[in-house]
Amino acid sequence: MEVVDVMRQGMGVILKISGPLLILSMLVGVLVAIFQAVTQIHEQSLSFILKLVVVVGVLLLGGGWMLEVLLDYTRYLFTLM
Repeated sequence: MEVVDVMRQGMGVILKISGPLLILSMLVGVLVAIFQAVTQIHEQSLSFILKLVVVVGVLLLGGGWMLEVLLDYTRYLFTLM
């Protein structure tokens, strides 16, 4: 049972860390797609650059928290050993 708990907590950590990046990247992608459909500008680099800026911004703002979550889980794993 303990292995299942460790795996469940690991999945929770993955969702906590990757969730904000994926959700904001997807939101920016949808907004850019709507903008491109309205203006009929179909430039691929526009979507890529905006997503890159958003991901870097999220990492700069939340990177410390993400690292702390990962470190807490790693410490928990080492205490189990």
